Amino acid sequence: KSIHVVGTNGKGSTSHMLASVLQECGYKVGLYTSPHLKDFRERIRINGEMISQKKVVDFVHNHKTFFEEHQLSFFEMTVGLAFQTFALEKVDIAIIEVGMGGRLDATNIITPEVSVITNIGFDHTKFLGDTLPKIAAEKAGIIKPTIPVVIGEKHRGTIGVFKAKAKEQSADIYFAEEYTGDVFESDLKGNYQQKNIKTVLQTVDVLNQSGWNISTENCKTGLANVVQNTGLQGRWQVLSTAPLCITDTGHNAEGIAYVIQQLKTYKYNTLRLVMGFVNDKDVVSIVNRFPKNAEFYFSAPSIPRAKTIEDLKTDLERLHISKSYFENLQAALAKAKADAHADDLIFIGGSIFTVAELLP
Repeated sequence: KSIHVVGTNGKGSTSHMLASVLQECGYKVGLYTSPHLKDFRERIRINGEMISQKKVVDFVHNHKTFFEEHQLSFFEMTVGLAFQTFALEKVDIAIIEVGMGGRLDATNIITPEVSVITNIGFDHTKFLGDTLPKIAAEKAGIIKPTIPVVIGEKHRGTIGVFKAKAKEQSADIYFAEEYTGDVFESDLKGNYQQKNIKTVLQTVDVLNQSGWNISTENCKTGLANVVQNTGLQGRWQVLSTAPLCITDTGHNAEGIAYVIQQLKTYKYNTLRLVMGFVNDKDVVSIVNRFPKNAEFYFSAPSIPRAKTIEDLKTDLERLHISKSYFENLQAALAKAKADAHADDLIFIGGSIFTVAELLP
């Protein structure tokens, strides 16, 4: 049994919330997500426990010839590892997060209990299309014949795509915005999680209609204990106080917009932004969204895809902001902390890889 989760933003949080709720029911729950922050094994968990190092090593050793003969990608190999692990461990249900897109994603071989599409935004446009309807069509590729689908956010540019695909597949379609039941708090902070919470609760309603037994108390407790139950990190995570230091993995246009909305709810003296990016991001448009009186500390994540310091300087030279550049992210954060007063706010973000590198 499985639940398939796709979306531009929120699919990771939604997947972890669903896993936590189902764990509270007493089910043995598999959880497959990507990317990881600190440890590759974060991608594959059962009831919150990461897969063992030995199982990863044995899987690669046993199937190396097959991988090489068929030229499988890193992601395809990892999906195979996850699915084999969940099968051998006989999980009651697995929450499967799509890697990218949906229609052609390696995870899209399952027939789930319910499909979940959190939202649609502009990300990976090189692969998925440059309009919301085109991107929505790729995400809608996870809708299967007669399998119900939950849509997290309504958007006039995409709702028609989802309705048409659901009709074509004779799949019942539900919209989380129309959910009218009780809504509970989550330990995942950030106002943007409210939409994810409603998406989870609407999905639970659909599961219960299909014969699952998930109580109101399971939902309430599961949503309140996502981090403890699943080990999720990097979602509006407070790293320290005085000065307040917060990190979040939002990294595309919509994700950054949520970050900025959330920052506006805080009172602080000076906003200090420690940021690094990957090389396919429009850094100028991202930086321009933040308050112009903020202090910016730029560096590059330690990955091949990082936007280099030289490229950052070229992109940002004409922006009239207070900015400085550092050899590595650790030095950038150290300088931000050294400059900060107790009533300042330090935010770490711009890329999942930036967050990963600076998490304790």
